[in-house]
Amino acid sequence: MTDTADATAINPLLKAWETPHQTPPFDAIKPEHFLPAFERAFADHAAEIAAITHDPAEPDFANTITALERSGKLLSKVSAVFYDLVSAHSNPQILEIDKEVSLRMARHWNPIQMNAVLFGRVARLHENRKTLDLTGEEIRLLERTYTRFRRAGAGLSEEAKTRMAEINERLAQLGTTFSHHLLGDEQDWFLELSEDDRAGLSEQFIAAAKAAAEERGLPGKAIVTLSRSAVEPFLQSSARRDLREKVYKAFTARGNNGNANDNKAIIGEILSLREEAAKIMDFPNYAAYRLEDSMAKTPEAVRGLLERVWKPARAKALADRDELQKLITEEGGNFKLEAWDWRFYAEKLRQAKANFDDDAIKPYLTLDNMIAAAFDCATRLFGITFAERKDIPVWHPDVRVWEVRDPAGKHKALFYGDYFARASKRSGAWMTSLRDQQKLDGEVAPLIINVCNFARGAEGQPALLSPEEARTLFHEFGHGLHGLLSNVTYPSLSGTSVFTDFVELPSQLYEHWQERPEVLQRFARHYQTGEPLPDDLLNRFLAARKFNQGFATVEFVASALVDLEFHTQPAAAAKDVGAFERAELEKIGMPAEIAMRHRPTQFGHIFSGDHYASGYYSYMWSEVMDADAFGAFEEAGNIFDPAVARRLHDNVYSSGGSVDPEAAYVAFRGREPEPDALLRRRGLLDVPKAA
Repeated sequence: MTDTADATAINPLLKAWETPHQTPPFDAIKPEHFLPAFERAFADHAAEIAAITHDPAEPDFANTITALERSGKLLSKVSAVFYDLVSAHSNPQILEIDKEVSLRMARHWNPIQMNAVLFGRVARLHENRKTLDLTGEEIRLLERTYTRFRRAGAGLSEEAKTRMAEINERLAQLGTTFSHHLLGDEQDWFLELSEDDRAGLSEQFIAAAKAAAEERGLPGKAIVTLSRSAVEPFLQSSARRDLREKVYKAFTARGNNGNANDNKAIIGEILSLREEAAKIMDFPNYAAYRLEDSMAKTPEAVRGLLERVWKPARAKALADRDELQKLITEEGGNFKLEAWDWRFYAEKLRQAKANFDDDAIKPYLTLDNMIAAAFDCATRLFGITFAERKDIPVWHPDVRVWEVRDPAGKHKALFYGDYFARASKRSGAWMTSLRDQQKLDGEVAPLIINVCNFARGAEGQPALLSPEEARTLFHEFGHGLHGLLSNVTYPSLSGTSVFTDFVELPSQLYEHWQERPEVLQRFARHYQTGEPLPDDLLNRFLAARKFNQGFATVEFVASALVDLEFHTQPAAAAKDVGAFERAELEKIGMPAEIAMRHRPTQFGHIFSGDHYASGYYSYMWSEVMDADAFGAFEEAGNIFDPAVARRLHDNVYSSGGSVDPEAAYVAFRGREPEPDALLRRRGLLDVPKAA
């Protein structure tokens, strides 16, 4: 047997997977398998690209565009498994490999995306596209392929291509280092809670804090980590102001501690390289380059939306700030409201005004019931069903898997849920895939993942979610449905392969069902008694939904505006990252008592890679659509109306990137979105203007 054949025999990443539904055999995959698998995958893909490039036949759709779609299968397969582990269950060995792979990946893709001969074949087809007798999806694929090559610099001079390749390689290294630094700061810090430190904290929080300590090798203790799912409830409920300050400052200082994990220099270099790349591509700045290929199109359009929302949100936040300060004074507090006080006193104010707090409803929001609710809504809307499978290999014992079947009972997909926080997982919540749906060479069923960072329940008790966490679960499952319901031919157009400012529509729209009485009355049941959520508590929860929206909107929009400024102003202006942040927040009148949702040194959305760079606004752009889109169900008088659900399925959830997003939305809704729906939903339509 040759060395190559021998390597294939022992490396599970290079073998055909003889698992149920050809799923990754995680129990057999070890870190040392990845680099040899990537080597083979890079070589195979390079050979496939060379064959397409040097095909002596005249370019046609089949020998160029379809051939590109068929290429790189092994690379996609290995990458999906690797990056799942990097994000959801890493270890020092995986992170070291990630450093090498990120650079190798850039070096592999640069000569492909800048291949002038290959681009020439694609460009000739694009130029003659009206004569090619293509389907709508094929035209869309040709347009997207042409755009991808053009925007990668395939039409540049050789000198410019060389520099772009260098920039791409360095950016890949910097983005990986940024995320590793952030994870490092999150793993290094925790606050131990003695018995005296627990005033105000719920039993559920203490149980989760004990579980976190156990996982970090501190049995019998209780700790607060820098996971958002621990920090925010601590700031909301801890009666110890000194500890709130300590946790808040540690959380907002991630990546900004002057240690080996400091991200400030990395940000400066990333911005400088992005600016240089944009100028090479003949754009005035990086935001103009990025937004050309989006629904928004221009930085001016993004700024217009954000400023329209900022003004009433800031006014509402300032009014709320005055109320919170008044509450502190009434309680005998002789101090000024600070950022680490906001959530604590906002919760007290909500209790006083709306007679509602998160701890009252959490016993009714068990993780299992909220998963069941998300599945049930999908069944009622789209006819798909879910059955748990115990025979699918997973990357961690916490991970659960469900088989998804279509309305006729036929296998459609597998859905993986990885819900609990742990030290080996980066913070946040996300959807990704191990395999995307396509039909190019027969039906390929997708393998879709949701990852969250919820706290575990006490021993022998279920995990209980806050309303915000339940909404996060529905949000990520909305992304999941975008992958599960995908029904396209070509892999490049599958599932969430859409503009960044459209990709949040399916996820944010799905959140609406989580807070509907029709759903909560069925699935919100007390974890001890099984009693349904009382009508009185349900009504108080619904009434309190718009509470503190000034704060929530301000922390988000400030982050989106600073992202935009980072990428429209000269990179030299942000050489001192802290000074730039302070100046921009002062310019927009940021309330001192509120921090950006993501301060620059922990802003992984825009610096761990470029997916949301100049694009953090996308959540709000999509919210304009989702707030308006749910109105279609309300107008029908039934949140599960079959006709509206069918239009939503066909035009949004199943069409992937095969249709222009504006056309997809109009096909579903019958018109363009009505912008005021967003302000109305957030309770910001009739807010008096602030000074």
